[in-house]
Amino acid sequence: MASAAEQLAQNINLGSFAKAKELQKRILFTLGILVAYRIGTYIPVPGIDPVQYASVFQNQLGGNDGILGMVNIFAGGAVERMAIFALNVMPYISASIIMQLMAATIPSLEKLKKEGGEAGRKQINQYSRYLTVFLAMAQGLAIALSMIRPDPSTGATIALEPGLFFVVTTVTTFVGGTMLLLWMGEQITARGVGNGVSLIIFTGIITILPGTLFGLLQQAEQGAIGAGTAFLILALMIGTVIFVVFIERSQRRILVQYPKRQMGTRMVGGETSFLPLKLNTAGVIPAIFATSLLLLPATIASFASQTDIQWLQTAAAVLGRGQPAFLILYAALIIFFTFFYTSIVFNPEDTADNLRKYGGFLPGIRPGKRTAEYLDYVLSRLTVIGAIYLTIVCLVPEFIRGPASAVTFALGGTSILIVVSVTLDTVGQIQSHLLAHQYEGLIKKTKLRGRRR
Repeated sequence: MASAAEQLAQNINLGSFAKAKELQKRILFTLGILVAYRIGTYIPVPGIDPVQYASVFQNQLGGNDGILGMVNIFAGGAVERMAIFALNVMPYISASIIMQLMAATIPSLEKLKKEGGEAGRKQINQYSRYLTVFLAMAQGLAIALSMIRPDPSTGATIALEPGLFFVVTTVTTFVGGTMLLLWMGEQITARGVGNGVSLIIFTGIITILPGTLFGLLQQAEQGAIGAGTAFLILALMIGTVIFVVFIERSQRRILVQYPKRQMGTRMVGGETSFLPLKLNTAGVIPAIFATSLLLLPATIASFASQTDIQWLQTAAAVLGRGQPAFLILYAALIIFFTFFYTSIVFNPEDTADNLRKYGGFLPGIRPGKRTAEYLDYVLSRLTVIGAIYLTIVCLVPEFIRGPASAVTFALGGTSILIVVSVTLDTVGQIQSHLLAHQYEGLIKKTKLRGRRR
C-alpha cells in the first residue's frame, strides 16, 4: 500500500507546479546561475594565442582523445577554449576528498566533525575552501608555466607575451574562476533547487553531449569507424542509462516493527515500517572523487610532457587515458571511495541507537549491538554490489575506446553516470518542493475550515 506522501506525489501535475511560485523562483534562479556559468566557459584567459593553443591541445596534449578530453567534458568545453573556468570545480572536489580523509585519520578534525555540530561542519568547509585555493594555484601555475615554454618543434609559445606578469594574471584568473564557480554552486544549493556543485558538472557534460554525438556520427560517415560500431556505442549508451536508473532506484528494505503501548485508555503503536537501504548508497560521489583525484596529476603531467624532462613524459604516457595503469588506478579509487563514502553517509551504530530510542526493532534481532551488526552486514554486501556496479559503468567505455581502438568517443561511463544520477536527484528535489507546497495548501485549508466552524 502506498504511503500518504506517495499518494500525494501521484497527484502532482502542471497545475500544482503553476501554483508553486517559490519553486518557480528557485528554478529560474538556478537557470540564471547556470547560464552565467556557460558564458564564463567562452571567456578565454587573457594573453594567450588561441591558434597556437588549439594546435597544442589537439596535437601534443591529445585533444579530446587524451586525458584532457575527460577534463574538457567536465568543464563544458572550457579546457578546449582555455577559458577562465577551465579548472571547473575539480580543485574543490580534490580538497573535499583530502579533508574527508584527514577528518577520518586526524583526531582533532574527527572530534570537530562529530562533536562540533553545525559550527564544526562550517569550520571544516572553510578549511576545504582554503585548500581549494591552494590546489587551484598549484594547477594554474603548472598550466601557466607550460604556456610560456616554447614549442620544441616550432619555437612558438601559447602566451603572447611570456613573463612573470602573464604567469601571475593566469594563476589569478584560474583561482578566481574556480572560487566563483564554488560560490555559484553554494548559491544554487541555498537559493536554487539544490545540488549546486553537481549541477555545475552536470551542465558542463550535458552541453558538450550534442557535439560529442555529432563527432561520433561524423567518424562513422568518414569511415574512421564502421556504422555497426557507431550503432553499438549508441546502444551501449542507452543501455547504460537504463541500467543506471534501475540500480539507483533499487533498495533493500529492512522490516522494522514498533511494539504496542498504552497511552491513557488507548493502545497505540504496533506498526511496521521499512528501513530503505539503497543498492548504491554512495551515489555518484565515488566516480566524481576518483575522476578528480586521478585527473589532477594526469592533467599536470599532460601539460608538462611538452618539456624535455623524461620522467614527466613517462608519467604522462603511463597515466594516459585507456592505459592499463590508468584503468587499474581508476577502478581502485572507485572501489575505495565507494566503501569510504558509504561509511560516512550511513552509520549502523547510530541507526541502531535511533531505532532503540524510538522503540523500533528488527524481527528476530535484539536491539542495540546485534542490530548494528546486522545492519553493517547487510550494508557491506550492498556496498560490494554498488562498487562493482560503479566500476563496470565507469570502465567498460574506457575498454571500448582503448589505445588499440579507432573509437575516439570522449564521453565515458562516468559522464553518463553523473548525468543520470544528478537528473534523478534534481527531480527528487523538485518533487520535494512540490510536496511541501501541497502540504502547506492542505494546512491552510484545514485552518480555514476550523475558523468557519
